[in-house]
Amino acid sequence: MPQALPSDTLSRVRAIVADLKHKPGALLPILHEVRDTLGHIPENAVPVIAEGLQITRAEVHGVISFYHDFNTQPIGKHRLQICRAEACQARGSRELEHYARERLGIDYHQTTRDGEFTLEPVYCLGNCATGPSVRIGNRIHGRVSAERFDAILDQALTVPIDLEPLTEGDA
Repeated sequence: MPQALPSDTLSRVRAIVADLKHKPGALLPILHEVRDTLGHIPENAVPVIAEGLQITRAEVHGVISFYHDFNTQPIGKHRLQICRAEACQARGSRELEHYARERLGIDYHQTTRDGEFTLEPVYCLGNCATGPSVRIGNRIHGRVSAERFDAILDQALTVPIDLEPLTEGDA
């Protein structure tokens, strides 16, 4: 049984529902806002959303489970998706999947111990001509080899530092 939502989280979910329930097709905007605010859609938020929209819990759960952008558990800082569609499979995605699971030490729907990456399957990124394809965040990468996969991970972990340019007085 899922844990009860803390009262502040419950209040936030109720406020999101109240703010967005009058929009056409309000369920998707509400789910996106809850996910963006909390990092995921807690299972105990489903009854609050269903009640606010006067729909069944099954309808809310059906939408959450249909779209790969929604998750009911916290995920890593970086959502890493590997395309499993036929075109990418023909170009080596199965080997890439194996490499990714070994490299990260996790399987699909799991998060690395450091909380950096959650690995997910996806069934078409619309980048068929340049498979195998990977999406990390909102960026799609094509022709991903093991070496390129490592470079993508390194890039995700690298945080650019904004430095002020040196002036003559700093030297």
